[in-house]
Amino acid sequence: MDDVTGVTSMALEPTGGGDIVQQLNAAAVRRGWGWPTAIAAGVLGLFMMPFGLVIWILAVPVCWWLFLRDRARRTVILFYDVDGSPAAWFDSLVGVWPWLTQSKQLWREVQNGRVQTTYQHKTNAGASNLVNRLSANAGLKGPRHLATNIAVPSVTSGKSSLYFLPDRVLICDQKRYSDVSYRHLRANGYRQRFIESPARVPRDAQQVDQTWQYVNVKGGPDRRYSNNPVLPIMLYGSVDFTSPEGLDWRLQISRAEAAPAIAQALAAVPSLGE
Repeated sequence: MDDVTGVTSMALEPTGGGDIVQQLNAAAVRRGWGWPTAIAAGVLGLFMMPFGLVIWILAVPVCWWLFLRDRARRTVILFYDVDGSPAAWFDSLVGVWPWLTQSKQLWREVQNGRVQTTYQHKTNAGASNLVNRLSANAGLKGPRHLATNIAVPSVTSGKSSLYFLPDRVLICDQKRYSDVSYRHLRANGYRQRFIESPARVPRDAQQVDQTWQYVNVKGGPDRRYSNNPVLPIMLYGSVDFTSPEGLDWRLQISRAEAAPAIAQALAAVPSLGE
């Protein structure tokens, strides 16, 4: 099995321009003092009862001020005023994003391995490739360290996220940010047959065939196995987000039609000068 997650944001060279990435990285590492102060005041108050009530009363405005200060220090404010064809394009991207948000299941492919021997082929339901996936989620909310005036199409899997802004794609891995200019982004959308577990079939996916856990060389069930469950072959959508700098996100979608719709929307991005 080979890793197919590409380089992380820590190694991905920013290409979006400006200092937004530097500001986000600085905001993400700033320590917050609101919660530590609130916990310390709560513990101290418990040990100093009945005078602890006075400590709690005095601590409330202090902690509230610290929470507001932490939020301001750990948030980058970015307001967009886009018009013309870039604005129309971004509105269209937001408009097609329900293809992802309303899909019953999204996955990110993290490992891929080629089936090489006849034995592997026969014992893996006749598959030509094996993959490892993580569940993913799509939304219209930006990263926690960014405050903006627009909806932000996003995809998150584990501690990694993509955020599609009007002028760039933000990549976040464990509170570390980088970006990719749309000039460098490639989005390839296609439909793909996938052998699925019967217990994991999404309600909005289309089954196109079936196979067995153990198959013979002709593709039929291997009669030597008494416990040989039938496996559905589903038609899923896949979108590969890549860039020359090393971005590699392989998104699998239970709604097959979603993949070409998202890829076509991203391919239609105009230059900022139009």
